[in-house]
Amino acid sequence: MIFNNLVTIIIPTFNREKKLPNAIDSALSQSYKNTQIIVVDDGSVDQTAELVKKYPQVEYYYKENGGQASARNLGLKHAKGSIIASLDSDDIWYTDFLKDCVEKLEADQLDFVFANWDQDSKSGETWDFLNNDPFLASYLHKEKNQWVNLDYKEVRDLYIKSCPSPSSSLVMRKSSIVSGWDEEMNIGDDWCLYLEMILTKECRAAFTLTKLWHKRIDEINVYDGRKWSEVVEFLYIADAKAKIIKFDKLLTSVERKTLEERYMAGLVEFAKHNLIRELNFKYSFILLIRSFSVNIPFTLKEIPKVFIAGLQNKNKKLKKLLT
Repeated sequence: MIFNNLVTIIIPTFNREKKLPNAIDSALSQSYKNTQIIVVDDGSVDQTAELVKKYPQVEYYYKENGGQASARNLGLKHAKGSIIASLDSDDIWYTDFLKDCVEKLEADQLDFVFANWDQDSKSGETWDFLNNDPFLASYLHKEKNQWVNLDYKEVRDLYIKSCPSPSSSLVMRKSSIVSGWDEEMNIGDDWCLYLEMILTKECRAAFTLTKLWHKRIDEINVYDGRKWSEVVEFLYIADAKAKIIKFDKLLTSVERKTLEERYMAGLVEFAKHNLIRELNFKYSFILLIRSFSVNIPFTLKEIPKVFIAGLQNKNKKLKKLLT
């Protein structure tokens, strides 16, 4: 069966003149050809504007710097396609990424699909990400024709617990998007968008373990380029709290508990960081008080687990330095 729905590809970018051409080229080189390609320049001060002029097939929009979510939302306003895909400007899609994803999306009339990827690491190796994702392990036995289908209950449970689909991995139906990417999120604007879709309507999805794209890493990646302590502070504390508030009336009691426990685990983890790494006893204590205010028994259980693990990791690093 041949599908030919228009796919709008949104490429948000900020000071990526060296990597952006690879992303654009990978979009233009897709075996699926019915595409609208939009580059949204989020206030770059490099040669991004001049670079994009070399691609007459690409629509270019400039805006003042406001973050990746606002850039994606501007792209969405100009999207003509019934299917949306967001490609980060430092990532690369393999040739059949769109073809495989659109065929699955349309054949099974799903709300979204996502694909496995090769991910760079600081050690120089690449990871097989989805095959090693613990939150997907219980679904892998359902694989058929290289895809795993998820019903609504499974989709909802999965995305409450984790977000296995970074922006470049996912292709979604435009009609399933509720309000776009959340511009108040520090890191997880894509996760918040997926949750809003899932909590608002009975979404069905699928994923493939076939690696259809390549994730590149550098020091300015919104997630992977940050220090772990920043990820904890912004994603697992600030963003987690914001999602609990935003989706207050849409969550079941069990789902709320899951989100609250992630938030508290983030507070305890960040308290450990401030105590052991920063020697900031006062702020560490304040963070623990915030966690206690949500749930005392959970916090009491989490403290020794997190702090002991932190001390063990520190001892391992010291031993490596001494050997």
